[in-house]
Amino acid sequence: MKNLLILLVLVTSCSEKNNNVENVESKIDFTTVFEKSNGLETATYKETIEFYTDLADAYKEVSIQAIGETDSGKPLHIVTFNMANTGDDFDAIRRKNRIILINNGIHPGESDGIDATMMLFRDIAQGKVEAPQQTVLVTIPIYNVGGSLNRNSGTRTNQNGPKAYGFRGNARNFDLNRDFIKADTKNAKAFAKIFHLIQPDVFIDNHVSNGADYQYTLTHLFTQHNKLGGKLGAYLHTQVMPELEQKLQSKSWDITPYVNVFNRTPETGFSQFMDSPRYSTGYTTLFNTLGMMVETHMLKPYKQRVEGTYELMKSMIEITEEQGSKITELRKEQAESWSAGDYYPIAWQVDTTQSSTLKFKGYEGEMVLSELTGAQRLKYDRSKPFTKEVSYQNYFNATDSVMIPKAYVIPQGWHNVINLLELNNVAFTQFKRDTTLTVTSYKIDDYQTRRNPYEGHYSHYNTKVKSSKEKLRFNQGDYMINTNQKAIRYLIETLEPTAPDSFFNWNFFDTILQQKEGFSPYVWEDKARDLLKSNPELQVEYNIKVSYDEDFANNWFAQLDWIHKKSENYEKAHLQYPVYLIYE
Repeated sequence: MKNLLILLVLVTSCSEKNNNVENVESKIDFTTVFEKSNGLETATYKETIEFYTDLADAYKEVSIQAIGETDSGKPLHIVTFNMANTGDDFDAIRRKNRIILINNGIHPGESDGIDATMMLFRDIAQGKVEAPQQTVLVTIPIYNVGGSLNRNSGTRTNQNGPKAYGFRGNARNFDLNRDFIKADTKNAKAFAKIFHLIQPDVFIDNHVSNGADYQYTLTHLFTQHNKLGGKLGAYLHTQVMPELEQKLQSKSWDITPYVNVFNRTPETGFSQFMDSPRYSTGYTTLFNTLGMMVETHMLKPYKQRVEGTYELMKSMIEITEEQGSKITELRKEQAESWSAGDYYPIAWQVDTTQSSTLKFKGYEGEMVLSELTGAQRLKYDRSKPFTKEVSYQNYFNATDSVMIPKAYVIPQGWHNVINLLELNNVAFTQFKRDTTLTVTSYKIDDYQTRRNPYEGHYSHYNTKVKSSKEKLRFNQGDYMINTNQKAIRYLIETLEPTAPDSFFNWNFFDTILQQKEGFSPYVWEDKARDLLKSNPELQVEYNIKVSYDEDFANNWFAQLDWIHKKSENYEKAHLQYPVYLIYE
């Protein structure tokens, strides 16, 4: 009797739950703004979040949660579609499933992914699209919330719809797809929190772009395979990319690699885009995630672009579902491929000895006389489509590398750097007492600085260092960071000052570039003369420089400064990079 009563309660409970779901579903119209407008409009931020909230209420496989703040003052959300009945427990999800993270609205004027993902999640929930059984889907509905709220109908000058859209800059006018490694914005910090919570196997970032005119609606921009490296990079290049292209072609969707040209015709050939860690897929590469950007062609009708994005995401889900075990295996192997003593590549250039050949579908273009400016201008003729073999340079060579140390040591005063390491799940320890260590030390030998501001910075480039071994005393509380951890690539790309997107090049250490102590010439003149007299080798070095360097010989202050920098009076902190390396 007792067992019968329990069974009756369970049946009644399930029946009520199913009835509630059916009631919620019947009361809500899940037709999107995009569909209601016949493909002419995109959902606002408010409409998007309300849509997913209702979807989560109606379908148990869908959940929505707010995670982290954005510069707009509004939260960042993630929406999860999970058939595995493990909810939002991503540790449990990872044990049995692969995870795809879809990022939308990083540039809110490029809204294709926002609408396509809403429809895709709904269609899977409603059984119109087969639900993945071994793949969990997570989306950030709109990443650039502030830009999405700043709606207009004019800033996407070349774009063919929708009627109104968001703005590229966020609430503080940052381009969020240049902020991943430096994380100046609350958005980027929230993304890092989400990324390390989810730890996706595959990452898709939906965009719209136009550097030329051509027949394709869809282009793909996979993370550069040589930079991703190892078997994982080869797998992305030789299996994932071709399979995606084949799947889409079977659905009558042509696709080509991102057309990396500006104001010229693509049939002369073009190279793959190099996604450094400032970009989304460059950042996700540091944690061995398979990354790609979808770049629809902004001159194509909005309806067509959204539908293409929808089909592309469906195809990537299919690939992940079919090849999930292989992806897991290769990611695990890749995570173990770098260790102390190895050389790690930090700079790249196009390999001109290798290329691929595309059967490219374009339009004839020519330079004609502009009636407006009187100069030559590029003009495409869509009445003259063509298919031509085009050279695509998608192989890169490393041009610089560094030896991976066993550990980095960072004095505790550089809390801005420590905070970002902590945000990115970097493991570290702090010295429990004052400690003396033999370390490799870097002096900044040379660098150049951009003349124009770029994303809130006057960043450095062409940085060069001189290294030396030193015995240094570190204080209780300073940080020791072992490189034998998941974040090894992130550590190298941020802490090695010569890396293009290093924290040094992003101005995190600019205070070391300014001298804090100096000299008065009338005082130092006499001391400098005495120093040369007491140091014959320095006197010879000085005489040679005066003899062979005309600018130096004609600049009395440069001479005094040179001698000062050779003396014990010169401050050790100037140009001293405050991150130290341990190799032994």
